[in-house]
Amino acid sequence: MQKFDAIVVGGGPGGYECAIRLSQNGLKTALVEETELGGTCLNRGCIPTKTLLHSADIYHDAKNGAPFGVSADNVTFDYAKIIERKNAVSKQLSNGVAFLEKSHGVTVFADHATLTDRQTVHLAGGEDLTCDHLIVATGSSPARIPIPGVDLPGVVDSTGLLNMTTCPKHIIIVGGGVIGVEFATFFYRLGVPVTIVEMLDRLLGPLDKDVTSFVEAELKSCGVELVLGVKVESIEDGLKVHYASVKDGAKGTVEGDVVLMAGGRAPNTRGIGLDTIGVKMDRKGFVEVDGLCRTNVPGVYAIGDINGKMQLAHVASAQGLLVADHIAGKPCKQLHYERIPSCVYCNPETAMVGLTEEQAQATGRDVGVGTFSLSGNGKALTMGENKGFAKFVYDKATDEILGFHIIGPRATDLAAEVAAVMECEGTVAEIGRTVHPHPTVSEVVMEAAHVCHSTCVNAPKPRR
Repeated sequence: MQKFDAIVVGGGPGGYECAIRLSQNGLKTALVEETELGGTCLNRGCIPTKTLLHSADIYHDAKNGAPFGVSADNVTFDYAKIIERKNAVSKQLSNGVAFLEKSHGVTVFADHATLTDRQTVHLAGGEDLTCDHLIVATGSSPARIPIPGVDLPGVVDSTGLLNMTTCPKHIIIVGGGVIGVEFATFFYRLGVPVTIVEMLDRLLGPLDKDVTSFVEAELKSCGVELVLGVKVESIEDGLKVHYASVKDGAKGTVEGDVVLMAGGRAPNTRGIGLDTIGVKMDRKGFVEVDGLCRTNVPGVYAIGDINGKMQLAHVASAQGLLVADHIAGKPCKQLHYERIPSCVYCNPETAMVGLTEEQAQATGRDVGVGTFSLSGNGKALTMGENKGFAKFVYDKATDEILGFHIIGPRATDLAAEVAAVMECEGTVAEIGRTVHPHPTVSEVVMEAAHVCHSTCVNAPKPRR
């Protein structure tokens, strides 16, 4: 039986970074991961999907270069090679994680772990490991939606779709959240007909309504069929997806050759011993934790998707580093989740941090809004990507940034600027006073801040 100061179960972004930081902090650390290091993000989520999207962007740009004075004839794509490159990128990153763990002195076990008590981890290979501190970071898996026909050939979840080596002729996506919209973007940019079927009356429900309306309009303009406000009742051979309106029960059917079930993700908390050692979970299986990711069992932490705070890779990483420092007795503070950006890699990209306008209004504050259109940004115009806007939601009394929403090129990068200012408790005015380089897309952040105070010189004078 090997003894460690800390054992991390799960080698995704939260787990692998937590293990390295623990080792950096002087703790003898083990990391247990039964599949590929890097978890869902590197192997079945963030990185693979963004690799696919980049391939689709290159194909789309090559076919649509004429307005830029660039012509290319007979442009085609090789779907199998797109998938092959996706696999190669994931493999390279996963191998990189293995190298990092080794270089930092973390002992990695490629095995399935079961928790037998608060200090003992049993490996499927027969070995038991003991520790003083246990960090569970087992991630999540595609949620299974109980619909008749969900087991038919051609009906896949996101993992299954990523493993397909042939391109669909018409894909039906059940679910209009982040996963559904990103895959829709990938396929329509390859020229594949796409239908999104969503129970809510709009896509990307948690986002600001101005953003979701823009995304919907853009998808429609690119030929994506949106069937909103309906519940899928069954799937039959064909593949035919039968649905009914949530509002009035009206029936409908859409037919394709692949159906993607994109109904969110469920925590991987069952069958690993959490209940055995007495860890509390809610009815959906998420582990209950405090602000430092501590469970109700002393010495046991839960980070990443399994605690349900925010199912994002960068949140898992931040939680992992927080826990590692807390265990080592270093100064640390709880995460402010309202200051962490969320991103959607549609086209144009969109990102947000903080509250939507609707959420801010519900707080009872005197809320102001400042929006600047990408049509007035020189860099975006040179790129031919001047669709979108940047939007601040702020408290008029204090100038506090309550939320920031952006859709356009580089949006997922630009949200970090506002997140940093929010973390430092900065104001809208301070962003406006910050000199941004020209010409860059980042100027839209500054301009939107100026709009808040009616001092924007690059926007029409507002009507009284």
